[in-house]
Amino acid sequence: MRLEEEIQQKKFRNEYHKLAVNLLYTHGWLLNQQATFFKKNKITPAQFNILRILRGQYPEAASINLLKERMLDKMSDASRLVDRLKIKKLVKREVCPDDRRKVEVVITKSGLQLLEKMSELEEHFDFMLKNLNLNEAKLLNDLLDKMRAQREIKK
Repeated sequence: MRLEEEIQQKKFRNEYHKLAVNLLYTHGWLLNQQATFFKKNKITPAQFNILRILRGQYPEAASINLLKERMLDKMSDASRLVDRLKIKKLVKREVCPDDRRKVEVVITKSGLQLLEKMSELEEHFDFMLKNLNLNEAKLLNDLLDKMRAQREIKK
């Protein structure tokens, strides 16, 4: 369904305004599609992101700073997320013996098992995006990368 119909808005200032609204709306749509899987597994999207980063580092440890750099949502508090994952026994958090200010985080076997169980999410995402053929998906990826190349907002 077209954006105008979804949000019941007929006019936008211009195509750039419509694009910004469309990106925000689509982001929310994707998050809502994911919500069922995350709720079922008692995990948040940000926690899932941390676990996936740690799986990529496994068996090596990751610092909190590395997690912050690689997270999709840069506004998330990585330290707090790690604490919550530790309570769930999905990660181990240890103080670095060489530098007591540095904390190292490693995914546990339970964390790896949860990600394996949640692999259906990836299949579901692929299915949701199958409206686009591979060339369209590549083009959209390229366009989004190009859009983000303009990082700084002019004042």
